[in-house]
Amino acid sequence: MGVPALVMLAVGLWGLDRGGMWRDEAVSFQVGRRTVPQIWLLLHDVDAVHGLYYFLVHAVLCVHPGEVVLRLPSVCAAAVTAALVAALGARLLRPRVGLWAGLLYAVAPMAGHYAQEGRSYALVAAGATGATLLFVRAVQGGSRAGSWAAYGAVLGLTCWLHEFAVLLLCAHAGSLVLARVGVPPRERSRAWGRVWRGWGCAAGAVLVSLVPMVLVSRGQAAQVAWLHRPTAATAEGLVRGFLGPSWAVCGVCLLLVLAGLAGPAGVVGRGEITLAGVALPLTVVPPAVLMLASQASPLFVDRYVLYALSGAPLLVAAGAERVAGTVGRPHDDGRPGSRPLPRPRTVSRSPLVTLTGVLAIALAFLHQLPVLRADRDPAARADDLGAVSRAVARGLAPGDGVLFLPAHMRNVALTYPGPFRGARDVALAEGAAGSGTLYGRQAGARQVRRRMEGLDRVWVVADPDLLAGRRLPRDRTGRAELAVLRRDFTGQEVVLRGGTAVRLYVRNPVKSPSAPASPPRAPLSGPPRPARS
Repeated sequence: MGVPALVMLAVGLWGLDRGGMWRDEAVSFQVGRRTVPQIWLLLHDVDAVHGLYYFLVHAVLCVHPGEVVLRLPSVCAAAVTAALVAALGARLLRPRVGLWAGLLYAVAPMAGHYAQEGRSYALVAAGATGATLLFVRAVQGGSRAGSWAAYGAVLGLTCWLHEFAVLLLCAHAGSLVLARVGVPPRERSRAWGRVWRGWGCAAGAVLVSLVPMVLVSRGQAAQVAWLHRPTAATAEGLVRGFLGPSWAVCGVCLLLVLAGLAGPAGVVGRGEITLAGVALPLTVVPPAVLMLASQASPLFVDRYVLYALSGAPLLVAAGAERVAGTVGRPHDDGRPGSRPLPRPRTVSRSPLVTLTGVLAIALAFLHQLPVLRADRDPAARADDLGAVSRAVARGLAPGDGVLFLPAHMRNVALTYPGPFRGARDVALAEGAAGSGTLYGRQAGARQVRRRMEGLDRVWVVADPDLLAGRRLPRDRTGRAELAVLRRDFTGQEVVLRGGTAVRLYVRNPVKSPSAPASPPRAPLSGPPRPARS
């Protein structure tokens, strides 16, 4: 458990200070710096599904408000997950399988990506993997009440970090069904009755505790209105995320998974819970259920089922163990009718086999190193608010106006307020923290027009499609802002930073009606001079 945890910790800390947060991280950062009553007020309006995480971030940022500190809980959670994956492999098969599985998790680019995000998903993965280990212990330990109580408590807390972790109950139910296959009916009724009763009580307690969260989050469903129905390409992307971004690594891992499922300790337990019987439902069931549900109401994003990644390394490691056992088995002596000699126990415990697997994982890590290195670039995220704030800081002067199109672009100023000090937020009616919203309340269209009359310079931080006219704002205030800018102002050169457009608008000079018209002038030769900001 220790070696995978240390490797995951090193991968997570590598390049942790990227110098910029993207929009979701920025929300965690600016909400985490609010007071507890202000966070509680926000959850009544939006983001209730992340409420517990915001309170945790608030406690963390009290130590030091910085983006590295914001990401440290995710790094630590990813290291814990790698250790727990190793513990599952060691408990369900053997220690070297646990070592291989934990290392495979630690070098997976998908795990490394979310280990460096200031969001709840790495913590959810740690909680879900811990709950799975407690589930295995409860089934193998005779279904003691205390074991199921610990399982329910950990899974319930994990679901409050993100409610889609409740799909783990479907995976664990599938594991119980697979373990019962092949058990005589009389033994089923005796031994497995206690298991199902213990699991059912724990699952029921988790579901009941989650009811308030579900009721509140359903009223905030507009937050995920941007999602689309998953397609075959979505499923393919998830498979490559779980097994490897390159087809070379993904193909080898897929073959090893098939070998592990066909092994003697395969999916069907015949009365005992097996590694494949736990790992396969964990990997497949939560994403499949969410994808199917998303055909009716789109809810699927790969990070919502990040915890399912924990099962994939276990399947790959089980396949590697199956291959190692086949290679290490002595051949027959060539005589007709002779059978292979039984494999000696020293072969299965050979340190050379363990080391060979570790070296293979190291090669996979080196093969995927360019992907991991590119992921440390802020440009790898959907946007880079740090780069946007630096672009604004180079030209913004005290007294200038600032417009954010649409309003959620104000996230830049809330996260990096330094460059915006002294500027006038033209459309802001009430601040974000005081109003219990993520980005503040917008002023009306008439009030915005009146405020813009007294400004000569207005900086616009906007979605490039809105600024280019390829799309119109949904709200009246945004449409009024664009109309005044096009009528009374002249835009300077557009600067694109991190997927966001920054542009300075200067008021057009007012012509005096009594002034004589100036004679036409010949065009100047050479390129025009660039406008000065």
